[in-house]
Amino acid sequence: MTQKRLEQCWRWYGPDDPVSLSDVKQAGATGIVSALHYIPHGEIWPIADILKRKNQIESAGLVWSVVESVPVHEAIKTKSNNAINYIENYKQTLRNLAECGIFTVCYNFMPVLDWTRTNLEYQMQDGSKALYFNWADLALFDIHILKRMDAHNDYSDIVLREVENKIVNLSEADKDVLIKNILMGIPSEKDISIQDLINSIDIYKDIGAEGLKNNLIWFLNEIANTCEEVGVRMAIHPDDPPFPILGLPRIVSHQENYRTILEAVDKSFNGFCFCTGSLGANSNNDLLSIFELIKERVYFTHLRNVRKDDVGNFYESDHLNGDVDMYSVMRVILEENQKRDIAIPFRPDHGHQMLDDLKKVTNPGYSAIGRLRGLAELRGLELGILGR
Repeated sequence: MTQKRLEQCWRWYGPDDPVSLSDVKQAGATGIVSALHYIPHGEIWPIADILKRKNQIESAGLVWSVVESVPVHEAIKTKSNNAINYIENYKQTLRNLAECGIFTVCYNFMPVLDWTRTNLEYQMQDGSKALYFNWADLALFDIHILKRMDAHNDYSDIVLREVENKIVNLSEADKDVLIKNILMGIPSEKDISIQDLINSIDIYKDIGAEGLKNNLIWFLNEIANTCEEVGVRMAIHPDDPPFPILGLPRIVSHQENYRTILEAVDKSFNGFCFCTGSLGANSNNDLLSIFELIKERVYFTHLRNVRKDDVGNFYESDHLNGDVDMYSVMRVILEENQKRDIAIPFRPDHGHQMLDDLKKVTNPGYSAIGRLRGLAELRGLELGILGR
């Protein structure tokens, strides 16, 4: 019996992406992961706009497989007075996507920051560049730039000592780069200032992890009927990184979080994006155990690897060479895939900036050649496991 392969996907940011659809096709991917980033958060995605993007993708001989993402407005995460209006807009966007034949939506419920790295050009030994997260750099930003009250209580003595060593030689240029790198993780249609971040963090002081969890469950219950009516499957992305940072709570970081989400809204539309890089950044996470818990609801996968040190700093390593046992991960994903009528989509998540891409301006983590290498390696691993 022929064994089913995963759907090979590629994230594409639209017509302004430095990586073209022609490039994607040459890389060997068949599915596109995209979103209408130009539409302000909380507004309805019009059918005409969805179809325009879909037609662009299909004209290149590809398929729009996954939406990543339909952003959840901060008003929903904080359950503000106008949250219900944004819920209704979200539901209409889901209806419009389904009408256009797109049924898998990746999203996250991270407050304020979608992702956080302190260095976007970490130099690897082979000359390529990777994304990097350093606790001392984050603490320096938190304590000396953000100046969050009692921030020092959130860091170990080892990290705090490193901060004091770094602050002595911190230049204004270094400070500006650090600020830029961290603020880049805030999804917004406008430039974000330090004061904007401070104001956002203050909102979550009273909400906390318990409040944010309850707001996620409320959101899922509110959209449940719409998802079930039109056949949309939601895939929540884990926190990146999977730790509370800058005083902001995290609720999709470890196995018990997943169990809570699974049991609180136990309906088939409520699913997960299994991101090995995000979950792998926490040494306490057993990725195979987490996958076993949620495997029937995994609707999308991000395959990425990381290398961590004793402090918990990490960089994004080669896809097959890191702390994540990618062979074992791929094996269990493929086992689950054999039970599916529709293949599980995966994409090579991030990639090193390398070769000619070192001379180009690229989206952090999303240069072409590094991801092409990752896709080729993952495709080879997949075929090896399937015995082809």
